Amino acid sequence: MSQQQLARHVGVQRSAVSHWESSQGKSPTLANMRGIAAATQARFEWLATGRGAPSIGRDEHLDGIAAADALLVDSDIELRLLQAFRSVALRAQLNALELLEALAERKRQHRV
Repeated sequence: MSQQQLARHVGVQRSAVSHWESSQGKSPTLANMRGIAAATQARFEWLATGRGAPSIGRDEHLDGIAAADALLVDSDIELRLLQAFRSVALRAQLNALELLEALAERKRQHRV
């Protein structure tokens, strides 16, 4: 994955990724570290500490979903949507949300 691609997934500038990779650069924030883990399918603990396995399998990923998220995910389609949503930058998340809300509103209007 290129610096530009990772930056887009995490929602930062490419230069931020470059700084993270530099031996004299700054470390990513916890929020950005979470974004890196989601974008790369790496385990957060491994990224933060270097301990444990570097990547997670699908079953382990499903086991690690927070209880609040698990209540929202009841199909593979919803899980794929949630994973994709979390992997894109904030601007893309807002655009996707607006599109889905517009589609839902249109459907509500057709029911009336």
